[in-house]
Amino acid sequence: MKQWNKNTSRMFLFLLIFMNLVVLIGQLWPKGAPPFARIVNVVFLILALVYFSLALLKLKE
Repeated sequence: MKQWNKNTSRMFLFLLIFMNLVVLIGQLWPKGAPPFARIVNVVFLILALVYFSLALLKLKE
């Protein structure tokens, strides 16, 4: 498996944080959520699962 460099990993984390903020705003203020909030929520959960899985695999190395 190809190793990610620090910049790629940092960009991926920023993306996850941004998506997390969109999901959080949708939960705290449902009327202010954008129309694509449901898609963002699902994509965030999938990407978080991928990130955590890769982090666990990296720990085993």
